[in-house]
Amino acid sequence: MRIEKTLLAAIGAALMTASPAAASSVDLYPQEVQDRDQDRAYNSARNGEAMPLPELKQRVIPRMPGYKYLNVELRGDLYRFKFVRDGRLVWVDVDPRTGRIVGSSGR
Repeated sequence: MRIEKTLLAAIGAALMTASPAAASSVDLYPQEVQDRDQDRAYNSARNGEAMPLPELKQRVIPRMPGYKYLNVELRGDLYRFKFVRDGRLVWVDVDPRTGRIVGSSGR
């Protein structure tokens, strides 16, 4: 009986140490990369090399009638706009220099 309690305590301790923080260390797009991309996007818009995000939103969101705009993320050299309709997610990739939609998925 004592061995079972010790074993259960050990298993419980092991499970408690397997936290979401440990899982986030395997993040496919780490925070430092996101921060660097955001700094680069800000500087590009400031220098006139890319459109400001509010202007991109004004161009892209109206092109998705019937979809609800959720958010936008910077992924490398593209903005990825996220929309939903009827429970289906749609991502739209936009070139920040031209404002052109260069790809989509989930449609």
